[in-house]
Amino acid sequence: MSDRVTGSDDRLRRIVIVGGGSSGWMSAAALANAVGRRCQIILIESEDIGIIGVGEATIPPIKGFNRSLGIDEADFLRATQGSYKLAIEFVGWGDAASRYPHPFGSYGVDFDMVPLIQWWLRDRLAGDTSPLHAYSMAWAMAQAGRFAPPSPDRRLIQSTSDYAYHFDAALYGQFLRARCEGMGVERIEGRVTGAVRGGDGGDITHVMLADGRTVEGDFFIDCSGFRSLLTGEVLGVPFDDWSHWLRCDRAVAVPCASSPGRIDPYTRSTAHRAGWQWRIPLQHRVGNGHVYCSDHISDDAATATLLATLDGEPLAEPRLIRFTTGRRTSPWTANCVAIGLAAGFMEPLESTSLHLVQTGIARLIALLPGRSPDPLARAEYNRLTREEWERIRDFIILHYHCNRRDDGALWAETRAMPVPDELRWRIDHFKAHGRIVSAGPELFRNHAWQSVLIGQGVIPDAPEPIVAQRAHVDATRHLAGIRRVIVEAAAAMPDHAAVLAAL
Repeated sequence: MSDRVTGSDDRLRRIVIVGGGSSGWMSAAALANAVGRRCQIILIESEDIGIIGVGEATIPPIKGFNRSLGIDEADFLRATQGSYKLAIEFVGWGDAASRYPHPFGSYGVDFDMVPLIQWWLRDRLAGDTSPLHAYSMAWAMAQAGRFAPPSPDRRLIQSTSDYAYHFDAALYGQFLRARCEGMGVERIEGRVTGAVRGGDGGDITHVMLADGRTVEGDFFIDCSGFRSLLTGEVLGVPFDDWSHWLRCDRAVAVPCASSPGRIDPYTRSTAHRAGWQWRIPLQHRVGNGHVYCSDHISDDAATATLLATLDGEPLAEPRLIRFTTGRRTSPWTANCVAIGLAAGFMEPLESTSLHLVQTGIARLIALLPGRSPDPLARAEYNRLTREEWERIRDFIILHYHCNRRDDGALWAETRAMPVPDELRWRIDHFKAHGRIVSAGPELFRNHAWQSVLIGQGVIPDAPEPIVAQRAHVDATRHLAGIRRVIVEAAAAMPDHAAVLAAL
């Protein structure tokens, strides 16, 4: 009697990953680290198929992913031509003249049972002009072009920052591939053309390659990009289209030469008439892209806008990327999980592309099945994934909906559009008393929502009523002290470019 029938050993024997790039090799590395050599991991990719590679900017949880694999930060930054990222600066997203950051870490330190932002709001409504970002250690460093990791001493203001990275996504994939092959992952060069399903549950039994080979597996990871070859084509999982909220459907990307000297430790997002432009500074170049709505600007005009605003000479021909923002409704279907672009596309406005790869594979490892079907694990995976994607989606919609621009139909449309009920509920709470509410676990926490809402001009009508009950607290003095200490601490930190050069 077989192991499958007796249940004596139902563990997965072979996991097949279809597609490489960042999502494929991140999946392979995390799985190999989790299961060791007790389960064979095979990754199939073709050198003839390019990668999208828009994931050059990240958010702080990427550090945890690298640490879990034992990756040394200096080795990683050298291999990927990476730099540090302390914030995203949004230019022109409130009105055309506005600028504000979404910095990583907290705003100052709470000195009372009432959160700092409530005291800031009280003083602002009384006439104080200090911006909220004056209380961000990360943004003070970013503006000064300096960098140091957070202090482990929680008593110091230097402990309140956080950071992520900018890096070359293609080089990151190559870096992980080398590690994976040392961990026993088998790479097969080839182009997957389809798959065969069998059994009562319609599980995939094997994939077919263009040269006639087949590769069998117990479980499959779909990292085939926008094509979603296994999840979309073979399994027929529907796509939930969010383009009625997130109207941009194209991007044109091009790297350019860096200016000598300073390397900014932050991403910049600049709003244009029909979309927005990213700027991501690496050690060896600057990554640039213009994300736009094709209903309101032509591809040629969008490309011309991008090329006219580069810091240096373009280093390649502009590359056009077409997309629809949304997600596969059931990323785990049968014995296959979609990761990365195969699972859906989230506008790169808040640098979440690689994070969604990271959390997708982390959820899979936590719920990893045996060879027998596990409908409970599958349902839980899909539930958690849906909630995560929808809450990130709402955070990105917030940027568009709360704009005050008057120079294009895109901005008028997104300002007037109905938004998801949960987002409306959150905006209303904040507008009343600066209150951040949530229906569940969040990637973007209080300080992130505060950054964008305040930055886009959503100023609460009044602080929480508890503030008036605590008039004895000398909050104005505390706030001034925090601002002063942050400026002094940032000035004492090393230059960001010098830190990278020292690697």
